[in-house]
Amino acid sequence: MGGNARAVARAVLALAYVAVGFIHLKSPDNFLPIMPDWVPAPREVVLATGVAEIAGAIGLMIPRLRQAAAWGLAAYAVCVFPANIKHAVDGIAINGQTLGWGYHGPRLLAQPLIVWWALWAGGVIAWPFRAAR
Repeated sequence: MGGNARAVARAVLALAYVAVGFIHLKSPDNFLPIMPDWVPAPREVVLATGVAEIAGAIGLMIPRLRQAAAWGLAAYAVCVFPANIKHAVDGIAINGQTLGWGYHGPRLLAQPLIVWWALWAGGVIAWPFRAAR
């Protein structure tokens, strides 16, 4: 797959992370109910995730930082997975809205895709679009 597709994927991913990062910074308390009990200083962690998302998005768009940002966003997606699981399993309402398994099932299954997307868009991997060397 060509560089144009990767550039589009990178821009879409960066925009998504910027948007979600700002939501984390603007409304951190909305995310507290989905934080696992073992997370220390949960509000500060939510704020830090917002900063990490925005920094990763910016890094994806800067060629010399791109691969480091891709690794960071991939690791980030792995690290927030416990909160996604808690959100799904406990059926936690956010802003008064409870999302069912029609949302949570695909969201949880998409997590590995989000990890791959960061690595592919950041130029860390070429799989599955190019054979191994």
